[in-house]
Amino acid sequence: MNPTENFNWKTLDRFVEINSHWVKLIGEHLETTEGQIVEYWRVERADSVVILTIQADKLLLPSPMYRPGVAAATLDFPGGRVPEAATPAAAVPAIIKKELGVTESAIARIQAINTTGWEINSSFSNQKLYGFVAELHPTATVNSELIGAAYPVTPDGIRDLLKKLTCLQCRALLLEWQNQDNFRL
Repeated sequence: MNPTENFNWKTLDRFVEINSHWVKLIGEHLETTEGQIVEYWRVERADSVVILTIQADKLLLPSPMYRPGVAAATLDFPGGRVPEAATPAAAVPAIIKKELGVTESAIARIQAINTTGWEINSSFSNQKLYGFVAELHPTATVNSELIGAAYPVTPDGIRDLLKKLTCLQCRALLLEWQNQDNFRL
């Protein structure tokens, strides 16, 4: 017997579906394995990419952006949605260009932090998060007007950056990268 077989819930009906370019909101009635009928809401979204961008041993972050969900401008790593029919890795250059004004030729190397994607909130959403490190050529030109902060890739620099990051996804990727076997200072 499959160990997850007892955990399958049955969808009885979909009473709401709201679609937009960015998100699909779905309301359903589900029957649990115990026979209980529950109203359940979920969101379907495109997967996300967050990129730790490094140049000359400094983590570069774009200028803080206003985030309606928290009603504040926050410091975050470059990131965005994965376009339909694209791979997460293929989305990296366009995101870096949009947020830091850096061309693809300025990127020396792109390395995945996680290759399978992390579930953002599996009880509410189908969205996955993919993290990458993009190392820029040391001589590449980065538009200084688009840089919100730069932190040294040192234990103290990472510790200071963690004090400023409020985005859980950004914090998780930074810590995951720092804890990987191939992490270098």
